[in-house]
Amino acid sequence: MHETHEDFMSGTRRASRLVCSLLSALTLTLAIGSTASAADRPATVSSGWNDFSCKPSAAHPRPVVLVHGTLGNATDNWLVMAPYLVKRGYCVFSLDYGKLPGVPLFYGLGPIAKSADELSAYVDKVRAATGVDKVDMVGHSQGGMMPRYYINFLGGSSKVNHLIGLAPSSHGTTMMGLTKLMDSVPGARKALGGMTQGLTDQALGSDFLNRLNASPDTMPGVEYSVIATKYDQVVTPHGTNFLSGPNVRNVMLQDLCPVDLSEHISIGSVDRIVVHWVANRLDPANAEPTTCASVLS
Repeated sequence: MHETHEDFMSGTRRASRLVCSLLSALTLTLAIGSTASAADRPATVSSGWNDFSCKPSAAHPRPVVLVHGTLGNATDNWLVMAPYLVKRGYCVFSLDYGKLPGVPLFYGLGPIAKSADELSAYVDKVRAATGVDKVDMVGHSQGGMMPRYYINFLGGSSKVNHLIGLAPSSHGTTMMGLTKLMDSVPGARKALGGMTQGLTDQALGSDFLNRLNASPDTMPGVEYSVIATKYDQVVTPHGTNFLSGPNVRNVMLQDLCPVDLSEHISIGSVDRIVVHWVANRLDPANAEPTTCASVLS
């Protein structure tokens, strides 16, 4: 089927909206950080990111494992978060999971239960390299939900200290949200040629989610934090992000900064207010209030 002029224009408008959204979020966070000196700003990719010779310090005794979202990968999702955490003295690791044969760059598309197996193996690799019993984990979208399967069913509750979810698809999303996700990433729909199990597993009422959410949202011994945005166009309705339990903290991004317009993609990639909040959750003893005026230092 040939692409019509209307299809082309519609795709162009969607791509333009994504670029505008990302630029808006980046402009906001750059403006917030503009008072910091150049030395205080986070660097680009650092040697501490995915450096398996890294040993945790007494100040930050647990490595941080970053888990990308659907259609993401171990690099693109974390170009702000990973270098900043490295700069603060953390051992930081990120993995690719859920790859489909012949589909480069767009990951998190395979069956989510299988992706959880991949996460389990990766966490064990990080634990062995760093010599620790437990890791902290930060995940975006599917990457904030899938680790709960690992924690609940694959023994992860004894290996994860804290799971931090950035707009996680905790209880699923509408198919319209999944469709919007594919259409928000230029070239994704063409590359995939249709829905994949990594997407449909996240649909409200899927067999995977029914099994996951038949167990409690949280497990004893693990701390949970979730941040969501009211502008989320993918995990819809956005209230499904949040978890229930005595050991969870749920936060709406706009309660921290009412003028932050970040949507689903930018909350997990370029929003520096979110990065500041994550750093606080990883190190609450040295936390500083996260507001619109927060800077990364």
